[in-house]
Amino acid sequence: MKVTTIGIDVTKQVFQVHGVDGQGKVVLQKRLSRSELARLMMNLPPCLVGMEACDGAHYWSRKFQTFGHVCGRSQ
Repeated sequence: MKVTTIGIDVTKQVFQVHGVDGQGKVVLQKRLSRSELARLMMNLPPCLVGMEACDGAHYWSRKFQTFGHVCGRSQ
């Protein structure tokens, strides 16, 4: 599985993760807790991560960048 782009719905307790490969094919769909999300992102190769602009997005963006990911936020 080669994930190149991930979209994350950031909420307080449960996170919905959607990942696609370079051709746009869905290769990852998961519903995760906070700790599971951090573990997943730590174990994925660096990719582009998109999240909606919200309070939690800044925290997660900084955390994901320490794992080598490039983060952006939509509005």
